[in-house]
Amino acid sequence: MATAAEIVEMQRLARAVPIAPHVTAYAVALLAATHPDQPRAPAIVREYVRYGASPRGAQALVAAGKIGALLDGRFNVAVEDIRAAALPALRHRVILNFEGEAEGITPEAVIATILEQVAPPSVE
Repeated sequence: MATAAEIVEMQRLARAVPIAPHVTAYAVALLAATHPDQPRAPAIVREYVRYGASPRGAQALVAAGKIGALLDGRFNVAVEDIRAAALPALRHRVILNFEGEAEGITPEAVIATILEQVAPPSVE
């Protein structure tokens, strides 16, 4: 069992993991794609989503990505860490509209489509 001091130290360590600007941009692009009013949102989002994820969703993607990198023995966040965090970080933040509910669309299906259609930004 971890002590309070150990938990605080683990939190500090996770926050200190660096994330490249293009990986942060990818997290933001995924989040933006959950909003039906965004021009680059996939058709499933424009048709079946009422509310997309809030900025806290991007914070959750980044935080989970940092922890995932550490657990994988790496010292920086990769695009794959953000992709792995997308479903658990966003599924409860994507709210379907009536049509989505009636058609049996799930937030998981919406997020899977976003992951398929939003390409990671290239490194410049």
